[in-house]
Amino acid sequence: MVKLAGPLMSLDASGSIAGAITFSKWKGRNYARQLVQPANPRSVLQVSTRAMLKFLSQDWINVGATPQGSWADRAAQTNISPFNAYIAANMSRWRQFQAPAQTDPAPETGTLPVAVLTSATGGPSYIDLLLTLTTISDCWGVMLFQSSTGTFTPSRANCIAVLPFTATVTYTVSGLVAGAYFFDAKFFTKEGALGPDEGEVTASAT
Repeated sequence: MVKLAGPLMSLDASGSIAGAITFSKWKGRNYARQLVQPANPRSVLQVSTRAMLKFLSQDWINVGATPQGSWADRAAQTNISPFNAYIAANMSRWRQFQAPAQTDPAPETGTLPVAVLTSATGGPSYIDLLLTLTTISDCWGVMLFQSSTGTFTPSRANCIAVLPFTATVTYTVSGLVAGAYFFDAKFFTKEGALGPDEGEVTASAT
């Protein structure tokens, strides 16, 4: 940090120039420093972690009062809210590549849906995925996986999205360089049971 007197031939200055230097004030003193752009890491594991965290955070409101109440005992052990206990425990399960559960403890039961990863359709820098559910049963959500090579094994390291279920699920994978991509899916129940691979589909982004 460089202290300034009369920055830029003026009495005061703020903001950035040419994406390189930023001017501001601290405790009444003008200063200049290098402009640093905050990083937004997107490693495969960071993407999958964010995907599960987003799913859990957004779907808590839909879980229902009784499942939400099951987290009270775990929450009391560390003096946190039931919501935070639900997030922490399910993110711990995710690190072991286990499905999340709405209740505590996770019974890992429930009837998986009759579902299929129907198709992948490519376009300019994107691919649209379509999944269909014939029988929803106890389905809570679906994990989507992506690879640049075929016959791959779905894992936490290649999970790109975790989505709540509907009768049909559509998802657009954007920002792709031209080439072929392969996708797979796994559905999971409200009780934390993780289903088998649904089978690969492939498409090319142009």
